Amino acid sequence: MTETVNIICMKWGSVYGAEDVNRLYRQVRRHLSRAHRFVCFTDDAEGIDPGVDCQPLPELGLPEGHGDTRWRKLALFRRDLGGMTGQVALFLDLDLVVVDDLSPFFDLEGDFFIIRDDDLFRAKPLRKVNPERDRFLHSVGNSSVFRFIVGGHAYILDAYLADPKAATSNYEISQQFQSAQLAKHGHLNYWPKGWVVSFKNDCVPRNFRSYFADPSLPEGAKIVAFAGNPKMEDVFAGRGGKWYRRIGNIDWLRKAWQG
Repeated sequence: MTETVNIICMKWGSVYGAEDVNRLYRQVRRHLSRAHRFVCFTDDAEGIDPGVDCQPLPELGLPEGHGDTRWRKLALFRRDLGGMTGQVALFLDLDLVVVDDLSPFFDLEGDFFIIRDDDLFRAKPLRKVNPERDRFLHSVGNSSVFRFIVGGHAYILDAYLADPKAATSNYEISQQFQSAQLAKHGHLNYWPKGWVVSFKNDCVPRNFRSYFADPSLPEGAKIVAFAGNPKMEDVFAGRGGKWYRRIGNIDWLRKAWQG
């Protein structure tokens, strides 16, 4: 009997709404045939499809007097997350589009997998003037798509809560801190390159070529992410973010997005 797996997402504040969760839920349902549960941790479940298991946002556990919740996603590494301790979970951000079978994301051997952030961007040669910094940034995982064992990486949250001020001072964003902790414990593994692709860098023809050809999906891609600019909402509104970047016809992407 195949183990039931978990797909989880988070929604809080006003940037994303119930329909964003519902679209992702439909995309997953369309592209994952194995038994799964779809969980949304949220501060407002109104309007979310009844098929989604809505749960309260997990407590980050910040010490008294430290109210910076920008790193809220680290609460996913609680030992007691949503009653799923010991289970496999795939986290998906709401601003992405699932375009192909998600099963391979659960088939790789290992406790933790994440996108290598550099795989979503073009090479940055100027970064090499600081080799140590370049090596670290090349190791950072992009936390928009990662798989983990619930409760199995609580050391990430423990390290953050031990000194949240130092963490936010020494690292620009939470995924840098998260990656450093994973690497320290030997758990930083990356998805095969090409499974998660950048819409801007992998789908849109580069520079003026975008005026002669429409965006297309690279072979083997399973998820389209919107790293950097333009954001997903800009793309669907036809905005490329740069005067030389034409979005063109994206009917294939819109169909996948709607689920």
